[in-house]
Amino acid sequence: MTPDAIEVRLHDLGAFIRDQRRNARLSLRKLSERAGISNPYLSQIERGLRKPSAEILQAIAKGLRISAETLYVRAGILEERAEVPDLEVMILDDPTITERQKQALVEIFRSFQAETAATRVAGGRAGDTDRD
Repeated sequence: MTPDAIEVRLHDLGAFIRDQRRNARLSLRKLSERAGISNPYLSQIERGLRKPSAEILQAIAKGLRISAETLYVRAGILEERAEVPDLEVMILDDPTITERQKQALVEIFRSFQAETAATRVAGGRAGDTDRD
């Protein structure tokens, strides 16, 4: 990868992290506390001035409550998967809804999964009779 391409990738990664932080309504200071990294270092990452390690990206993802894989792909550490995306990850990564809305959707999704699993254990095949 050329130096220019690396610079563009770092800038895009930083912008993505900043957008996720703002969508989560977190200050730079609050995210740095959640992630366990310094406020100035996080600021430099957001401005595309620093290349964070996988461990730092994982800490930031945890602080943002998004998947670390999303940040790894953005940073060029992992290739984007072609397989069917995980709905829970998609919900947590969605910048258009609030953290409270994300948690509510994930809880509903998990309750549906548990209900389906319980129905299957009881001998039925969930979903066959519930279609409209």
